[in-house]
Amino acid sequence: MRIALDVMGGDHGPGPVVAGAIEALQTNQQIFLTLVGDKAQIEPLVQSIPEEIGSRVSIHHASQVLTMEDHPLLGLRKKPDCSILRTWQLMAEHKVEAIVSPGNTGAVVAAGLRLKKFLKHVRRPGIATVMPTMKGPCVMIDVGANASPKATHLFQYGVMGAIYAKKICNKEHPTIGLMNIGSESAKGHDLAKETYELFKASHLADRFVGNIEGRDIHRGAADVVVCDGFVGNVILKVCEGLFEFVLNMTGQALSKALTTEKMQGLGALKQLSETYDYASVGGAPLLGIDGICIICHGSSKERAIRNALHLAAKEVDAGLNQHIVKELEEDLALTAAAANEVDD
Repeated sequence: MRIALDVMGGDHGPGPVVAGAIEALQTNQQIFLTLVGDKAQIEPLVQSIPEEIGSRVSIHHASQVLTMEDHPLLGLRKKPDCSILRTWQLMAEHKVEAIVSPGNTGAVVAAGLRLKKFLKHVRRPGIATVMPTMKGPCVMIDVGANASPKATHLFQYGVMGAIYAKKICNKEHPTIGLMNIGSESAKGHDLAKETYELFKASHLADRFVGNIEGRDIHRGAADVVVCDGFVGNVILKVCEGLFEFVLNMTGQALSKALTTEKMQGLGALKQLSETYDYASVGGAPLLGIDGICIICHGSSKERAIRNALHLAAKEVDAGLNQHIVKELEEDLALTAAAANEVDD
């Protein structure tokens, strides 16, 4: 599995990113990495690694870095040799099967849109993320790639999210819910109502549970939660902040209330924190592009990078994109057949 890793895009510089890459190479013998970034900074970080690992590492020089402060589109134009764009170009040239980046999310998405590397039949790609629920993990899509989608985009997010839930999260028959301001079918704006009707009329109708509300996500009301990128990103950031707040407040309360002999409660709290930390997943996949793209948090360190690379390898191994294309083709065929019946 050939993966290109953007070494320069994160908040902490290339050090933790390369360290995470080395950990991934040590734990997965199938991964071959191309480290993309400033060669002068990368080379000292890989000189001491064992030869059996070093043989699976190469460096692709990129002289520019697109920062978190750069405007995504303007930054890509002004910095054509930035590490984010170079990783995409490697995948466009079929030199790698997947890319991983902890860089500017908007720029990562914009670079993919700029190169038009969409899967067959996909209108717009979307970022998926795995959320914890009372009934196991669920997939929420989109969380930031497409803030102004059309109903067809949201329907395709449901298709792609369901395949991801099945192939990566081991949900045999994933259910799909549409994020809305109420559960009734008549609720929401025109986009929500049009999307609702698309699901009801599709081959996914038997798995579509209808509209769900924000409070239903962690209850496990659906295995896939479909929403536009603006709403999804707000939900994701609120959940991250709330989880951190609750853990901190609970930890403070326990440390005051528990005696020294009973401080093991704090250990359980720490374990819970590590389980649901973003680093345990590694990153969020950009679904709908011709290749595998994992977008990491900007503050990602060794553990997150290692897990993001493992996730990329898992998606390649699962043939995720082939399943997405097949499912979309089946839906188009069913839609065409239904239209012919109406005409007849």
